[in-house]
Amino acid sequence: MKILFDTNVILDMMLLREPFLKSSALLLAEVERKHIDGFVCSTTITTIHYLVEKTKGRKVALSQIENLLKIFQVTVVDKSCLESALNSKITDFEDAVLNESAFRERVDGIVTRNGKDFKYSKLIIYNPEELLQVLKS
Repeated sequence: MKILFDTNVILDMMLLREPFLKSSALLLAEVERKHIDGFVCSTTITTIHYLVEKTKGRKVALSQIENLLKIFQVTVVDKSCLESALNSKITDFEDAVLNESAFRERVDGIVTRNGKDFKYSKLIIYNPEELLQVLKS
């Protein structure tokens, strides 16, 4: 199963954000065990670096990015992807870019805590708890 992880799910684990930490950590463990083919959007990497560096410092941010790149594949954002996102029914541009890059990569779904933001996606949208339940079945 190919799943793209929204930025918020990754940040929940990296920044130890409760009450979301447990489900996010369990999903990342599934990626590490190769039970999920995990993907992140290239824009997610830069956003995470910026936010983690701001709260935990440059060294921690670089280390966490390095770890992410070891276990996740990265979807491409190019001019065509950005143009499609501009014309998307998804009103949040960052989410539209993430969705378009996931669609082009032919992932099976997106895991996010902001499912309503992806209501116009052609992909299956999971919240972390839903995806954990799917993996158990």
